[in-house]
Amino acid sequence: MENILTTINVDKQYGDSKVLHQISINVPRGSVYGLLGPNGAGKTTLIRIINQITGPDSGEVFFMGRRLHRDDIANIGYLPEERGLYRKMKVGEQVLYLARLKGLGYVDAHKQINYWFEKFGIHSWWNRKVEELSKGMQQKVQFIITVLHRPSLLILDEPFSGFDPINADLLKNEILQLRQQGTTIILSTHNMASVEEMCDHISLINKSKCILQGEVNQIRHDFKTGEYELCFEGDDAALLEVLKTDGYQITAHKQGKLNSTVNLQATPTSSGNDLLAKVIPFVKIVSFNETLPRMNDIFKFQVQGLNFNVSS
Repeated sequence: MENILTTINVDKQYGDSKVLHQISINVPRGSVYGLLGPNGAGKTTLIRIINQITGPDSGEVFFMGRRLHRDDIANIGYLPEERGLYRKMKVGEQVLYLARLKGLGYVDAHKQINYWFEKFGIHSWWNRKVEELSKGMQQKVQFIITVLHRPSLLILDEPFSGFDPINADLLKNEILQLRQQGTTIILSTHNMASVEEMCDHISLINKSKCILQGEVNQIRHDFKTGEYELCFEGDDAALLEVLKTDGYQITAHKQGKLNSTVNLQATPTSSGNDLLAKVIPFVKIVSFNETLPRMNDIFKFQVQGLNFNVSS
């Protein structure tokens, strides 16, 4: 797959503090790429380098197949975590002003503004001052400003901050729709549920270094712990006794009116097929799934060395 952005051995240091060390990432075109890490890991510095707000001390950055150039900023949209709207300015005037700064003509700017205001249902906000809006409402306005010029690469730093669940879903759907239309998105977030739901690939930065990267599904598969969830109809006691006798560790058991569910840890030498062969004589299987670790657990394990709790 073609990469829209590549960094090679990027280093950045402020005084005696090494902020980025040998950071190399490849962002596939048309993907949602998760840029993850704890606070202070170096994510924002890398984003600022991509946006040419600052430069690397060493290393290279390539955009659309060539070295990143000052003019490339026209093809990048950036929603920073620190919002930057003019509080005393009216919403419509501000969005139009910033659209013109991004190079849109007057007619095209109005067309794009009307399109996005309609999608977000905010036409009535045109003459309201930014200071009159809630944090979530301001967030909508800033997102619209970020995408108005139809950038090829969209960088979103904690885009769901300040949103209630309904508006978070609205924004999430818009981001995924932009991806379907060919936009590449770099998503910097601490919300691991959003990472699982939206991201194709991730890089995890900790203490200035990239400690994990790859496809989300492959990473979850690589960190699996051999835990399964079995939903069944039949004799709970008989099944549990068989599983315990054969060395399976029961991590959760829920008995319902129609069927029951058990979560269990397989033995090191057993497979899913082995487990099924053990239980089929005793119960009717409703569903059977291998439980993959959540990105939240993988994040904590990689950053803090904590054990997985895949059934949480």
